[in-house]
Amino acid sequence: MFEKLMATAVLPVTDLDRAKRWWHDVLDRDPIYTDAAAENLFYDVGGAVVLVYRTDFAGTAKNTALNLVTDDIDRDVAELRSRGVEFHDYDFPGLKTVDGIADLGGLRGAWFSDTEDNIIALGEPSPEMRERVMGGARAVG
Repeated sequence: MFEKLMATAVLPVTDLDRAKRWWHDVLDRDPIYTDAAAENLFYDVGGAVVLVYRTDFAGTAKNTALNLVTDDIDRDVAELRSRGVEFHDYDFPGLKTVDGIADLGGLRGAWFSDTEDNIIALGEPSPEMRERVMGGARAVG
């Protein structure tokens, strides 16, 4: 079973052209494959494939849809802000952001939305967790 298998993250959008511009302008990503007939875009994000597809149900989830792991959240939050990204502020028991970033004890996180209101998390694990999650390597484009 699963002799040849690949997993992808999946993000719904209502406007494929708008999403394509956002992925290019904000995340510096261009599709690695486009299936125009099926209205699908495929992106490589740190070695994982993200499928962006058109549907009328985009933006209805209120949970994190995609998680990006970084080695320097302050650098990346500043860069994303310079590209017009607004970060969510949360103040729940166990989760409070300060200037858009939460310290979760061993993990720092920030959340923002794409053009379709899909929530994307940006996380910086502790050095120990980063060693396990990223193999000690810096994240790649």
